[in-house]
Amino acid sequence: MSGYDTAVIGAGLLGCATAWNLARAGNRVLLLEKDQVNRHASGQNAGSLHFQLEFRMVEHGDDAARAAARALPLHLDAVHAWATLEDELGEPCGVTRRGGLMLAETPAEIAVLDRKAALERRYGLAVDVLSGAELHTLAPYLSPAVRAAGYVPDEGKANPRLVTPALARAAVRHGTVLRTGARVTRLHRRDGRWELHTAPEAPGGAGETHRADTVVLAGGVWTAELAGMADVRLPVFPVGLTMSATARTAPLLPHLIQHVGKRLSMKQTEEGNVLIGGGWPAKLVSRSGRTDLELNPELRYESLTGNAAAARVVPAVLALPVIRTWTGMTTLTADQLPLLGAVPRRPGLFVATGGSAFTLGLTYARLLADMVLTGTADRSVADYSPSRFGALNFA
Repeated sequence: MSGYDTAVIGAGLLGCATAWNLARAGNRVLLLEKDQVNRHASGQNAGSLHFQLEFRMVEHGDDAARAAARALPLHLDAVHAWATLEDELGEPCGVTRRGGLMLAETPAEIAVLDRKAALERRYGLAVDVLSGAELHTLAPYLSPAVRAAGYVPDEGKANPRLVTPALARAAVRHGTVLRTGARVTRLHRRDGRWELHTAPEAPGGAGETHRADTVVLAGGVWTAELAGMADVRLPVFPVGLTMSATARTAPLLPHLIQHVGKRLSMKQTEEGNVLIGGGWPAKLVSRSGRTDLELNPELRYESLTGNAAAARVVPAVLALPVIRTWTGMTTLTADQLPLLGAVPRRPGLFVATGGSAFTLGLTYARLLADMVLTGTADRSVADYSPSRFGALNFA
């Protein structure tokens, strides 16, 4: 039976970044992944680095926006985390930050944009609302129908295919033991430590048992299942999303594009493809009344057409053929805020998920590592603590 200081479950961006932070501080880390590194949400998303509040955070009114804004301190931390990542890892991760625009087309949308920007500024986010000639000089590719936009110069993108593998390599260089194809099947306390049992994904393989002082749940859509093994209930839910990519074209779109009044995210890769997403749903697959997390969600026709229609704010994109559409999953909490920190009444058990998990993954990882190593973090995480759902857990 092997022993470690910390076992991290899940080798997506969050898990690999947490393992890296812990290992370079001298922690003996085991990183467990049921499939392969970057196989799920971290590798299936479009790589947006969006520090403004998203459409889903403002579409239900000002009260909902104010509640979502409680995560903005994490957004500000993430601005700095992404700025230094490639230098710290010593390899490219496709991080490009040429600014992001949150578009508005109608007077009502402009009013929402103004209120959103005022709220963000109160938390310290540098956002300017541009309009008229100033906006179209900065972004001449926009449709004349776009009348205003919130502009954040730090926004941009990273390459999801590069970031997580780079973090995994860095974690291993610092001594992390990485086990792929190792699904955690049991998680429980024994003699003051956590005991984890894994089963191999490949037929004929041998399972293993590991012990660790602390455990970090970084399993994305499998978070509730993993927490359940420790007799903990967390209200986290899988959400299916749809993304599309166009054929390559000449440089067209230097900015990250979002919209304050509809589902839209758009950016151009270094290779020239335009990626279009923004929260268009996909249908989760159910079997015997339960969501099957092992299968990618199914495409929904209305999301395909809605995704394409939203792109009209950049007319040149409408002439580009869509060459690929895919689905993925992400995790949201019941109140849309991140779930981050120590799990009450489960000594040494930590969790992070929800929120804008790709954008905030590096920040989640640093704060988790600090909490594991020192018992505290350099900023308050009380708003995101699992303890806010304590009524679901009685023992």
